[in-house]
Amino acid sequence: MTIDSTLFFPSALLSFRAANVRSFRDDLELSLLATKMGEKRYSRSVPWQQKGSSRGVLAVAGIFGANGSGKSNLLKAMNDMRRHVLLSFRSGNPTGGMPRQPFLLDPDLRSQPSRYEVDVVVGGVRHEYGFIIDDQEVLEEWAYWYPKGRAALIFRRERDQVETGAIERQKTRAVQEVLRPNALLLSTAASAKHVTLLRLHQWFEQNLLFADAHSRAWRQALTTKMLNNDGHRQRILDLLRAADLGITDARKHELNPVVQERLRRAARILYGIEEEPDGDDEPTFEELDIRLVHRAAGGHTMELPAGDESLGTRVWFGLIGPVVQALESGSVLCTDELDASLHPALVAELVRLFQDPETNPQHAQLMFNSHDPTLLGNTVDDRLMGRDQVWFTEKVNEGSTRLYPLTDLEPRKQEAIGKRYLEGRYGATPILSHHEFAAAVEPELAGSH
Repeated sequence: MTIDSTLFFPSALLSFRAANVRSFRDDLELSLLATKMGEKRYSRSVPWQQKGSSRGVLAVAGIFGANGSGKSNLLKAMNDMRRHVLLSFRSGNPTGGMPRQPFLLDPDLRSQPSRYEVDVVVGGVRHEYGFIIDDQEVLEEWAYWYPKGRAALIFRRERDQVETGAIERQKTRAVQEVLRPNALLLSTAASAKHVTLLRLHQWFEQNLLFADAHSRAWRQALTTKMLNNDGHRQRILDLLRAADLGITDARKHELNPVVQERLRRAARILYGIEEEPDGDDEPTFEELDIRLVHRAAGGHTMELPAGDESLGTRVWFGLIGPVVQALESGSVLCTDELDASLHPALVAELVRLFQDPETNPQHAQLMFNSHDPTLLGNTVDDRLMGRDQVWFTEKVNEGSTRLYPLTDLEPRKQEAIGKRYLEGRYGATPILSHHEFAAAVEPELAGSH
C-alpha cells in the first residue's frame, strides 16, 4: 500500500533536548533524524515546510543501558515537559511555584534552572519550542516555526516580557493579559484558542503518549474502552490473537457506574487532559471484568476470570490500546521497559509494526528502553533497528546520566552489535563482580573485607 504524502501532513518528533532534569546533570539530546549510518528502510520522508522539502525521520528509537543508568528518566523528562505544557495554566496553583525534578546529587544545581526543548513537525511545518524554569516561575520560553525553511518567531518570553512575531500578533498580546509567572505561555494560549499555538499544544496532548508501569491500570482501562468501538475492537482482537496467548475473543460484562466513569477518565488521564487522582483510584484488571476467551481442549473455548490471566497477558492487553491509537493517529509512543514481562519475539514484532510503512502509514514513532540485546541484532539481516536508532545511557562518576548514540562509536555496517554490546564494547553495561555478590551472602567472605 502506497500512501500519498500530499493527502495529509504527518506530525513527527525530530529531537528532544534538556538539561538539569532528573538524573541528567548536563545537556542531553535525543535525535530522531535519519543519518547516513542508518538503514533507508527505517527512515520516513516527512515534509517540514510549506510547499518545501522533506526530512528523513526515524520511526523507532531504542535506549539501552544498565539498571539505574537513567533510561527511564529520559522518558520521564519528556513526560515532565508534556505535563507542564498541558497543566501549568489549567491545573496549576497560581501561587504554587513550578513543580520540577532537577538533578539532586549536586547541591549547587538543585536551585539552578531546568531547560526543556523539542523540535517537532506539526501540520507539515517544523516548530521549535522550549522553556527554562526554576522552582518558582518561567524564566524563558520561546516558539519558532519554519514555514519557508527559515526560522520565524512566534514569540519569545523572558519572565513577564513577551516579544511577539508577525503571526497572530494581537492574539499573542491578548494572552499576555492572563499570563501567570508559573504558567507557560503555550499552556495559556491554548486556553485562549490561539490558533497557531493551539496546534503545537495539541501535539503534546494528542501526539505524545506514554506507557510505563505506573500507567498500566489506566492503559488497561483505555483498551477496555476501545473495545466498544467496532474498528478498534477488531484491531485489538487481532493483536491479542497474533501474540500467541491462546486468546480467541474478549467479552465485556456489565460494569457498575463507578468503573464506567473510570473508563471514561482513562483516556483523559493518559492524554494529560486530566491529572491522575491521588490514592488508589486506578481500576484493577479484575474490576474491568474483561473475560478473555481462550482455546480449550476438544476444540472448545472458555472464558477465564481476569484474576487468572498471566502478568504477560495483562501487560500486553494494557499496551495494545496505546499502540493502536499511536499507529492510527501518527503519534509518538514512549514505552518504559518495553520488554518487561513480554517475550523477546513479541517485543520484536511490536518494533516491526512501527518500522514497517505498510503497518505504520501515518508515520507513528516508537521510543522505548530495554535490556534485550536481541533487538540489536548481530547481522544486517537480523537487525531490527538501524545503527542511528540505537542510544545508550550510562552513569558517570558524579552519579549523573550520559546519553549517547551508537553512531558516535562508528560501528561497521556488518558489526555484530548485540554481541558487542553484551561484551561491553559500547559501554552502558553494568560492571559486576561475582566475588562481591558471593561476599554479600557468605559470612566468611564478608568478614574478609
